[in-house]
Amino acid sequence: MLALVTGAGGFLGQYVAEQLLERGDQVRSLSRKQYAALDALGIETTQGDLRNADAVAKACEGVDVVFHTAGVAGIWGPWEHFHGINTIGTQSVVAGCLKHGVRRLVYTSSPSVTFDGSDQIGIDESVPYPTQWLCHYPHSKALAEQHVLETNGNHGLMTCSLRPHLIWGPRDQHLIPRLIDRARSGKLRRVGDGANLVDMVYVENAASAHLRAADALREGSPVCGSAYFITQGEPVNCWDWINEILALAGIEPIRESISMKAAWRIGALMESAYGLFRIQSEPCMTRFLAAQLATSHYFDITRAREDFGYEPVVSTEEGMRMLAASL
Repeated sequence: MLALVTGAGGFLGQYVAEQLLERGDQVRSLSRKQYAALDALGIETTQGDLRNADAVAKACEGVDVVFHTAGVAGIWGPWEHFHGINTIGTQSVVAGCLKHGVRRLVYTSSPSVTFDGSDQIGIDESVPYPTQWLCHYPHSKALAEQHVLETNGNHGLMTCSLRPHLIWGPRDQHLIPRLIDRARSGKLRRVGDGANLVDMVYVENAASAHLRAADALREGSPVCGSAYFITQGEPVNCWDWINEILALAGIEPIRESISMKAAWRIGALMESAYGLFRIQSEPCMTRFLAAQLATSHYFDITRAREDFGYEPVVSTEEGMRMLAASL
């Protein structure tokens, strides 16, 4: 089949593209710029901004399945930026699929679309979206996810949404480098009592889930119109895992800490100050970040296992060994 991968030059997108190629599928990419790595793989590359509906629709022409992994992440920035790329951009992808008769669409969402700042302990996909949002990223992703799922069945388009949590592994340019940079600069503090458990997912497992979900998008399948949490299936202590990653980079474990209440107050003050003075750079603390670092958030992946046979093929231990080699 011919698969379109939006954001194929990104961390997850490239792994999705590689796994498609490995099993014999053809791949077309839609990215904002040219990537030498995609050219080396022999992928048909196209350039365009998600906010350009014509460019997105053109990329969808002749395609059997779309993996929409592209988007913008972050804890700070104007609403127009997040909404334009994550929400409006996703609406453009859906419109392109409908225009050209694409049958299957897998959307990469985030577990943060259900996060309200409190503990999430073994929750499943029945948990509703929050009524208030701590930052623009999860809000814009939730709006996009709702649109994707509501479109399921429209003109024969079958859709689903995957919510991989804390994707990590070799070639990561965001999560792992940010942790290492903050620790090396002395800006990383443990938030909370250090007992919080979190889920995460190795990047090859997250990519494999996308292919399995796409293959399961068939008439009458429970996957159609559904959202799924994607993780390693075994939560870890957040701060033990962070210290393990830092150890791979030769960095001492984090010893200084701050309470969640204090971090929340600092985050609120920084958000107010940055907003008042229109500071574009990201604050070192926000309410969303304080809550993410101090609370437990892990998920029940039973539905993904039952509906499309998802299993984390690469164990956390094996993934850490491969991450160590890459560092």
